[in-house]
Amino acid sequence: MDELVNQISTFAKGAWKHRWWGLLAAWIVAIVGSAVVLRIPDKYEASARIFVDTQSILKPLMSGLAVQPNVNQQVVMLSRTLINRPNVEKLVRMADLDLNVESPAARERLIDTLMGTLEIKGAGRDNLYTITYRDSVPPRAQKVVQSLVSIFVESSLGDSRKDTAAAQKFISEQIRMYETRLEEAETRLKDFRLRNIELQSTAGPDVASRIGELGSQYNSAKLELLEAERARDSAKRQLDAERAQLSKAAKSGDAERLFPTPEIDTRLTEQKRNLDNLLQRYTEQHPDVAATRRSIKEIEEQKSKEVEALRKAAVSGPITGASSSLAVQELGRLLATAEVRVASLSARVAEFGARYARAQEQAKTAPQIEAEYAQLNRDYAVNKKNYEDLVSRRESASMTGNLDSVAGVADFRLIDPPRVSQRPVAPNRSLLLVGALVASLAVGVATALGLSQLRPVFHNAHALRNAVALPLLGVVTLVISDEAKRGERRNLWKFAAASGSLVVCFALGIGLMAFMASRAA
Repeated sequence: MDELVNQISTFAKGAWKHRWWGLLAAWIVAIVGSAVVLRIPDKYEASARIFVDTQSILKPLMSGLAVQPNVNQQVVMLSRTLINRPNVEKLVRMADLDLNVESPAARERLIDTLMGTLEIKGAGRDNLYTITYRDSVPPRAQKVVQSLVSIFVESSLGDSRKDTAAAQKFISEQIRMYETRLEEAETRLKDFRLRNIELQSTAGPDVASRIGELGSQYNSAKLELLEAERARDSAKRQLDAERAQLSKAAKSGDAERLFPTPEIDTRLTEQKRNLDNLLQRYTEQHPDVAATRRSIKEIEEQKSKEVEALRKAAVSGPITGASSSLAVQELGRLLATAEVRVASLSARVAEFGARYARAQEQAKTAPQIEAEYAQLNRDYAVNKKNYEDLVSRRESASMTGNLDSVAGVADFRLIDPPRVSQRPVAPNRSLLLVGALVASLAVGVATALGLSQLRPVFHNAHALRNAVALPLLGVVTLVISDEAKRGERRNLWKFAAASGSLVVCFALGIGLMAFMASRAA
């Protein structure tokens, strides 16, 4: 700490030794700085305020049907990118700032200057923007702000329509591509179903359930065939027994009971009933009675002949056709029906057996077929979903473009038209004079310190010992006379007066500037 204090004391003493040179440098810098500050031209600020209304009654109504772009974000991005080189070049032409430009380099400097001085500020969420520009010529500043307002209002928010058209074109191309993919997927799925049509069901190929169903049908058909065969055998046995009984009865002579003649019996019964009626009214000699008795006799003879013929046929061979009884005829019909059913069920059993065998063979390749079917279904479902989504998005993009053309993206309202301040807003000469004063004082101190380092002086024995690195034998103290002390005090007063006059001059200048500014206001 003592070392640091000694160094600071050494620097201060050295600077004090060259204080007049430092004061001279401070005065020179103060005069030059004041002249520069006074020669800076006045700057007048032109400003305008714009409100961007991003709310539209149609957009809430069309929510979910049309794409709702983030208009607030677009406006914010536009405000941040409005001051770019193309817009500034357009601004230079609109405001006629390039009338006095004589070279491309000067034009580039003008554009760079404008890009550095133009400002557009937003007021947060209120979509209220302020455009400002400072220039030494008030009408030119106002014209620049007016041109920038025009560029801002007419700028690239309308590019969203171009984006919508590009999006529609891209989506249409994607839709055509997915239409081709969808047709190819449908063709592959159709070919697969045709190749494996036996394995198809309402839910796709299910070999296990198919085999189970065929096995159940096969067993059911075999059971029905067994039942039909037993019914046929039973009918055949009953028919054989009935025929045997008829043959036995025919040989025994009881032909009239076994071989009935229902038609002849009916006629005979009617003639006998007619005879009874005639006898109640007439005698035996009546011609009608005699004719009826002859008819009855003829019918009885006919009956006897038919019964005898049936008996002889039963004895000589099997009973068939018209010579059989009603029971035999019915049993014959039942047997024929049973034979037909047995044949039908035999064909069904054979078919179901073949299907069951084929299904068991196909079960060996079922996992591969199911995997292929699942892959085809998955590809088809993905392509179909993408196709439907793209069609929906194309309609939404089309509706969005129509909505933008009808309602517009945003409504720009000029709240405050471009105007110029009546008094200069820059430069702040009072503050600049304070800066010039601080700079002059800093230069003066730096000059004194620099001279002290260029022409060093040892102010104490410690500094001399550190500088020469030799033994110090002794120190001789300087005795200052009264005259010398008075001279030092006079020099001190002169230095204080010179330094104070510098500060006083700057204070008077700052006060004068403030007074003139208040008078102008």
